Amino acid sequence: MTKVDFYTGTTDKLRTACQLSHKALQNGLRVLLHTPDETVAASLDKLLWHYPATAFIPHCRSKDAGAATMPVLLGHDGETFPHSELLISLHSECLPFFSRFERLIEIVGLDEEDKRQGRERFKFYKDRGYEMRHFDLTKAEAT
Repeated sequence: MTKVDFYTGTTDKLRTACQLSHKALQNGLRVLLHTPDETVAASLDKLLWHYPATAFIPHCRSKDAGAATMPVLLGHDGETFPHSELLISLHSECLPFFSRFERLIEIVGLDEEDKRQGRERFKFYKDRGYEMRHFDLTKAEAT
């Protein structure tokens, strides 16, 4: 069953997605970053080329020819992916295919509407018995 982690209270959801992708990559995990649309995917793509500052995270779009061998994928449409290790969702609602992945990360910002939608997603997973963890980034970012 998919393990679900919530990272809440971030001031920058895209940067948090990059940080979590980098950490997963260091731990040998393959990542799918799933965005709601092409605009967010393009912004995240650009950020991944410069994160961390001294390197970059090797990545491509989930539909690219090299996707099967790339450690980090960006997707925003479709439900066919070459791996099922870690899904990082930047959506405001639950993705219908999340349970294909071993682990799911949901990122929630500081905006009141984003928090409300995050609580709904949290309740959805909890009500269905998924193993859940919560990380409050307001504490981490304050240090």
